[in-house]
Amino acid sequence: MPLRDLLLAISVPLLWGVGFVVTKPGMEVFPPMLINGLRWSLSGLILVWFFPIPKKYLINIFMVSIISCTLQYSLTFSGLNLIDASSAVLFVQSEVPFGVLIAYFYLKEKPIFKNILGLIIAFVGLIVLSGSPNLAGKYIGVILVLCGAFTWSLGQILIKPISEKINGFVLTAWVGIFAGPQLILCSQLIEGNVYQNILEADFNAWLIVLYLGILMNALGYSIWYYVLGKYAINKILPVMLLLPVTGVITAIVLLGERPNINVLIGGIIIIFGVGMILIGKER
Repeated sequence: MPLRDLLLAISVPLLWGVGFVVTKPGMEVFPPMLINGLRWSLSGLILVWFFPIPKKYLINIFMVSIISCTLQYSLTFSGLNLIDASSAVLFVQSEVPFGVLIAYFYLKEKPIFKNILGLIIAFVGLIVLSGSPNLAGKYIGVILVLCGAFTWSLGQILIKPISEKINGFVLTAWVGIFAGPQLILCSQLIEGNVYQNILEADFNAWLIVLYLGILMNALGYSIWYYVLGKYAINKILPVMLLLPVTGVITAIVLLGERPNINVLIGGIIIIFGVGMILIGKER
């Protein structure tokens, strides 16, 4: 991979790791579905004016937006709202072993023994992490985050053929145009009081929405779709291992969270297991 593309790929988990954590205080003002509806609407409205309409792919993008955004972010951030950000960002790493399983059934890719062993190790890490005292009584949040990770993995496999054909900024724009209103509507139906929440939001909450919409989405996802379309999934996914590092550091610095030994040990095991999968994966 050329240095330019490597730096672009590495920038994605850095942007996402920070955004994943700063969303947590944002959800004290905006509920999970609403804050994600606002961020995707913002990124879509910023980008959509600068690129032609991808008419051939609109239906496919619409279907992907439901799976990879509306459903996934509703699950992931509803779970994030119930558990510590540092723990949640580590749980999200299960998206890689989930991706291996989905590829096995959907793409008929048979993992080698080392990948199977890495998958088992990764889930052992998840068990260690979920046994952490700061997750006691919060297992609904854990399940939601894990379901969101599975949905994200599925969404990336479905979106890859589209990302190979159209510009990453175009894809981000139209995913935002479709997913933003879907999430806001879901927020009104499930969370309620959308209009009131928007009126009562303070300056800091809107700053978080701006970060999520501009840096995490418009920039981060556009870069991600670019590298996803250019490289094999098994080659590009390893950069996501930087996400828990960025997320945990951000949670410690900005939120004052202090992960205990179970979180640290579980996180190390997860990263080790996921690393085995990626290193041992065939081209």
